[in-house]
Amino acid sequence: MHQRDCGRISAKCVLVAVPDVADAPKRSKVFTKRWGKSPWNIDFHPEPRSLPGEVDCAIIGGGFTGLAAAAWLRHLSPEKRVAVFEAEHIGAGASGNTGGLALAETSAGDLPGLGDVLGGFSETLGELGVDCDLDLRGAWEIGRRGGKKDSPISWSDSGTLRVVAEVPGGTVDPGKLVSQLARAANRLGVQIHEGVPVEEIAFQRPLRLRLGAHEIRAENGLIATNAMSLELSGLAGRAEPKFTLALATEPLTPAQLEVIGLGAGKPFYTVDLPYLWGRLLPNGGVIFGAGLVDVENWRELAAIDVDSGRAAELVARLERRVRGLDPVLKSVGFAHCWGGPILIAEDWSPVFARHGQSDRVIVLGAYAGQGVALSVYLGRWAAEAMLGLRQLPNWG
Repeated sequence: MHQRDCGRISAKCVLVAVPDVADAPKRSKVFTKRWGKSPWNIDFHPEPRSLPGEVDCAIIGGGFTGLAAAAWLRHLSPEKRVAVFEAEHIGAGASGNTGGLALAETSAGDLPGLGDVLGGFSETLGELGVDCDLDLRGAWEIGRRGGKKDSPISWSDSGTLRVVAEVPGGTVDPGKLVSQLARAANRLGVQIHEGVPVEEIAFQRPLRLRLGAHEIRAENGLIATNAMSLELSGLAGRAEPKFTLALATEPLTPAQLEVIGLGAGKPFYTVDLPYLWGRLLPNGGVIFGAGLVDVENWRELAAIDVDSGRAAELVARLERRVRGLDPVLKSVGFAHCWGGPILIAEDWSPVFARHGQSDRVIVLGAYAGQGVALSVYLGRWAAEAMLGLRQLPNWG
């Protein structure tokens, strides 16, 4: 039997923190997390540069949301001084550790005024010149009841899983999406700073952001830290951070993929419990994801180790589930296992609103595991709202 390789990471990235605007970078910080090794590669990181003293728009968080918003701001208003401040490295949180399913709507469904998420996502990527292997051939909803008679999937998992419906959706390469959004933002003149956590915001006019001993003044801000820095975003106690897990099999042959019903290459997710989602990789491997690790405080996320404790138990359970789905998978090996944070707010709706302490700051996140397309789509919307071109939705 093949043994899994969770790819324990050491010294994941060396990041530069800039102590003063007038100084060149003088110190570095090494961020080490034991979240496993995903199949994705983030191949762009900005050159270290001095921190600014003042910007028009400050973006806190270097994931899909923050990078998309920053790039779109400069795309629409090249004269605006826009900077992204990322505590670790771009894509360090949910964006670089997602499975890459691009789905329509939100985890709470089609909210009032939401519009065409996938269409807007595709259009935004095209306008910014982002190539992330976008494939929108559709997605399968699978379930243990109401399955189609001609379902290509017939898996044993607390009942028989079959295709229930085909819905709009598809996949992206998350590593390429992060990298290409950052490249686009950088090309458009956005300052991207890694390794510089924003510790505090004084909600004045202008806003005053504190990063260590340095202070940055900003006219407008976007907090896009999702499951992290919940006190900063005002979401502490209002949304629940979780840690979700995934693994990727070793490559399967085309014949094996046909047998298990994935020859069409469409991603899938269950519409009932126990939850299971997945997708095909270009090399023939299959990603399967399930399981949530509960935390009392978002700060506990950084200490999670996929090789120990509750996370390791859930990974082992997921391995057993995958091997039991079909005889073809009985002895399959696993090339990757990893996890990442998600944030779940009330009624599973995303948070997209003005900060409680300032109408000059927008808070955007809590995609509840359905944020790949939505984060870019709403990041663009947030940029337009910061420029006074569009109103925010009223989602409660």
